[in-house]
Amino acid sequence: MRVFLLVLVATVIPFAPVQAETWKAVWSDEFDYTGLPDAAKWDYEEGFVRNRESQYYTRARGENCRVDNGLLTITARKEQYRPAQTPPATGRRQRQGTPQSAEYTSASLITRGKASWRYGRIEVRAKLPTGRGAWPAIWMLGLPDKPVGWPACGEIDIMENVGFDPLVIHANVHTAKYNHVKGNNKGARITADKPPAEDFHVYAIEWDAQRMDFYFDQNKYFSYENEGTGADAWPFDWPHYLILNIAIGGSWGGQKGIDDNIFPQSMQVDYVRVFEKSPQ
Repeated sequence: MRVFLLVLVATVIPFAPVQAETWKAVWSDEFDYTGLPDAAKWDYEEGFVRNRESQYYTRARGENCRVDNGLLTITARKEQYRPAQTPPATGRRQRQGTPQSAEYTSASLITRGKASWRYGRIEVRAKLPTGRGAWPAIWMLGLPDKPVGWPACGEIDIMENVGFDPLVIHANVHTAKYNHVKGNNKGARITADKPPAEDFHVYAIEWDAQRMDFYFDQNKYFSYENEGTGADAWPFDWPHYLILNIAIGGSWGGQKGIDDNIFPQSMQVDYVRVFEKSPQ
């Protein structure tokens, strides 16, 4: 019998080291001051803006937005409000038949004209309002080089919640190809163990050229991938600005009416932080 000895020779092939990436903070508001939101970071939407909502968004009005005790508080109120001058309706879906006075007020803070971001991690730690008719949102709209309107500009809904379904947190994206008008918008939802009005949670996205991942605390519950067919499906290669607001009523929040006994209702924001990836 012959015995054959098989010798295995391991060949070491040199590889270039993989360069790790880490998140680097590039923008934040920790709300460690008192008064109105920092005018260097935030502007306001004003008036009756979209979705046939019932609230009037006020500008720099302490009753509707204020910073103290380390928190930004956006408050929706049931009150008769007559603005000194009604601005024209603007935004992605304009309100029709705008009245000269309102029964509800709220605030919508925006970073447009102050800051916008293309890719990164955007996170907001917040406690939500609740009650039938409330519709808080943390979201973003695109700023393409040439005006294209909604939804072609791109919309990223980091968090939406409707008061008649208080445990459910929604994430959505809207594009020219996929949007709620067509009935084919892309999104998902996650159910909290207890109402998000009872405690603070982190609502976040992580976004690069290939995909967006949406988080509720540490739970990733929705991903939207770049299918490679162009801006109609992926209008997310240009900057987007951030919006924090409480809407009242409207096409979604008002589907089961408005309970006037819930007011005032507030969204408290502990911080807003934006990170970008950088080589480690």
